[in-house]
Amino acid sequence: MIKIKVNTVEFAKALADETRQKIMALCCCQKLTVGEIVKATDVAQPTVSHHLKILKNARLVSSERRGKEVYYTLNQERLAAGCCQVAENFAPEHPVEVTK
Repeated sequence: MIKIKVNTVEFAKALADETRQKIMALCCCQKLTVGEIVKATDVAQPTVSHHLKILKNARLVSSERRGKEVYYTLNQERLAAGCCQVAENFAPEHPVEVTK
């Protein structure tokens, strides 16, 4: 079992915005550019970039540069670890284990 320590306040703040949740859903299982996310969400590019910065700081998305483009994808391992950490903090009698 791999234990990833997550700052639950930062994690919860990153999840607390509906636009960030939409971005996370889009980036699940695929790599998308900011432009592709803008088209899919109908949110302005500066706003998408702002939300991606928050998600990246919380390590909920990872990025990969390919030439001039940057591709973003959901960090599913970090998402699962954050959810488990929140559960452990508020329901310690019901431990959750993430196995890999």
